[in-house]
Amino acid sequence: MKFENKVVVVTGGGSGIGREVVLQLLRRGARVAAVDLRQEGLDETARRAAAGDSLATFVVDVADREATAALPEKVVGRFGAVDALIHCAGIIQPFVTLNELDYETIERVVNVNLYGTVHVVKAFLPTLLTRPEAHIANVSSMGGFLPVPGQTIYGATKAAVKLMTEGLYAELLDTNLGVSVVMPGAVATDITANSGVDAPQAGGNGKAPTMTSADKAAEIILDGIEEGALHIYVGRDSRTMSIINRLAPRRSTHLIQRQMRGLLAS
Repeated sequence: MKFENKVVVVTGGGSGIGREVVLQLLRRGARVAAVDLRQEGLDETARRAAAGDSLATFVVDVADREATAALPEKVVGRFGAVDALIHCAGIIQPFVTLNELDYETIERVVNVNLYGTVHVVKAFLPTLLTRPEAHIANVSSMGGFLPVPGQTIYGATKAAVKLMTEGLYAELLDTNLGVSVVMPGAVATDITANSGVDAPQAGGNGKAPTMTSADKAAEIILDGIEEGALHIYVGRDSRTMSIINRLAPRRSTHLIQRQMRGLLAS
């Protein structure tokens, strides 16, 4: 799918990868409905875009099923159609073990990352299926195929997003609706602050991980969608660890555990 003259909904459009996806879509000639929980983030995205009528913003909590269900009608009312959904919204958990994680936090992560994805996809599927060409891309994570100590519930939700999206791809093979699952590795964003989580310190080897910039991540995502890719790996770390994890899952788990050991001890 090429984005020129298409209407694209982007969740998480008020910060991080989602914001960069919005900005780059506009540069590719799309009209964009940016969705986020925070008005101030959307205002900053709009300020950077200076896109005029090509950008509309909507404050919606994707964990709220009723609010999300009402969103397609609003977007169609604004732009006349919806051609694609790029679901970037998500949060991480505090960097602690499952034993230390309280149920309130667990439920919040599950509600945003898993149910939020279900809500958004279910809301837009009927509209997208009416279009001559359409696409859904859901952002999972490297943590969705590789266990990361200290992010166990986050990883569980992102693994669910990955498999749900792959299932959706299989269900829609004979339709006009393409599907992609995005698996970022370490990306330089404000996800810790936006998730209400303290920023982690360096891992067990004392070195900070090499991170992909948010604008590069957005470029990879949009290029992958335009190419019709099912799996979109963002960052060398994600692509490399996907290979290692398939070939030697126990080794890859031990490698990540060593990286996270110092962080969890702190």
